Amino acid sequence: MAFSLVAASEVMNDEPNCYKAVVDCKEKDKWLMAMDEEIKSLHDNHTWDLVKRPAGSKLVSCKWIFKRKQCIPGVEQGRFKARLVARGFTQREGIDYNDAFSPVVKHMSIRILLSMVAKFDLELEQMDVKTAFLYGELEETIYMRQPEGFIIEGKEDFVCKLNKSLYGLKQSPRQWNKRFDEFMTRIKFKRSKFDNCVYFKFASYHNFVILLLYVDDILIASNNKDETGKVKADLKREFEMKDLGGAKRILGIEIKRDRDKKLLFLSQEMYLKKVLNRFGRSDAKPFSTPLSQ
Repeated sequence: MAFSLVAASEVMNDEPNCYKAVVDCKEKDKWLMAMDEEIKSLHDNHTWDLVKRPAGSKLVSCKWIFKRKQCIPGVEQGRFKARLVARGFTQREGIDYNDAFSPVVKHMSIRILLSMVAKFDLELEQMDVKTAFLYGELEETIYMRQPEGFIIEGKEDFVCKLNKSLYGLKQSPRQWNKRFDEFMTRIKFKRSKFDNCVYFKFASYHNFVILLLYVDDILIASNNKDETGKVKADLKREFEMKDLGGAKRILGIEIKRDRDKKLLFLSQEMYLKKVLNRFGRSDAKPFSTPLSQ
């Protein structure tokens, strides 16, 4: 019985929650391949240097997070994703980090932008920044244990001296946001005074671009396809980007458009089904409400 409980907790919706669960699961090869891709990305970004542990240094541990990415029809296939994260809860304020606050775009801003897109028939494109937090430069010295499954033979007592922000560190979101803001200023965008994650560039009434940032998700709205293409090209030159084309989903909200009628529809059906499935209520009968009649 104890083993059954552990097994159930280690795999939630067929997603292992630790390295040991990956080694024991049926889809081991796919998850290990995802881990290899993550490690390659970290090495390519020179995220850390492997060094001897300095005497008296405090180590931050790390763990693997595993996720099945849902398929977005016509945009992206479903895939296995592994991400290495630091256990930031072991960091000490004033020693391992100073400032941790980082803004994200307000939901009100997203709704206003989508209303503008529908009303004025704007182009709406979506992009994703790959390993966004790795672009943030660390201002503190942090040492981390080597990740499970990738401990270098003969150097088991070595540690990772971090050069770049890593997911899970207290300061990572802020360092990434700071880096992105510097880039947007450099390409002549202005930041909204009312929302720190809304940027805009107005050349004229017939030529403008509005960009929204939610951590690593980007929405780009414009009345000019060429300007949209230029902004996307600038982003690709600066960061490793995934171009998702026309926006189909943001923050679990599906976006559907009828451009002829200037209508835009939002749906959270897939998200609600996922919640129902997670709590074993996928067979629950729907109940009508006054709004659905």
